[in-house]
Amino acid sequence: MTSDLTKSALAVARSIQNSVNELTKPPSEITPSRSEPVLPVALFKGTRGYLEKVVAQINRCYEHTCYDACAVMIRRLVEILIIESFEHHKIEAKIKGPTGDFLYLQDLITITLAETSWNLGRNAKAGLSKLKTLGDKSAHNRRYNAQRTDVDAVIVDLRTVSEELLYISGLKK
Repeated sequence: MTSDLTKSALAVARSIQNSVNELTKPPSEITPSRSEPVLPVALFKGTRGYLEKVVAQINRCYEHTCYDACAVMIRRLVEILIIESFEHHKIEAKIKGPTGDFLYLQDLITITLAETSWNLGRNAKAGLSKLKTLGDKSAHNRRYNAQRTDVDAVIVDLRTVSEELLYISGLKK
């Protein structure tokens, strides 16, 4: 009899645990950050939904001390903004390889710096390599773990690069 009672109690406990797990799952979509510690959301408002989500993830990663994740998302944002710029000017073929895939970020940056369709400011030019370096370390160096100070050191560069590329890409007027 105690065996039946134990089985019944375990079944109820399992059911409660399953209900709790279901109720406490994080939302499917990214939620806005409490603050905007890395990039202002307003800068990307009305551009592209996927850009707004990347910026939200950058800010949330920073808030939750996931600095490697933040750095990788910063790298992703830079890559997207470069591609958007070339597509806006209808010269995306310049940044594609023979198979039609977009080039790696280092090549994207090199070609962006040499592009004559626009005039990228000196601070943005300098910032691109810093942003790439941080993102690369966080994504590819197994013994490197980014810290808050690493991200803090590139926030101004990220803001500068982002805003310039938003205008160059036609996403901001």
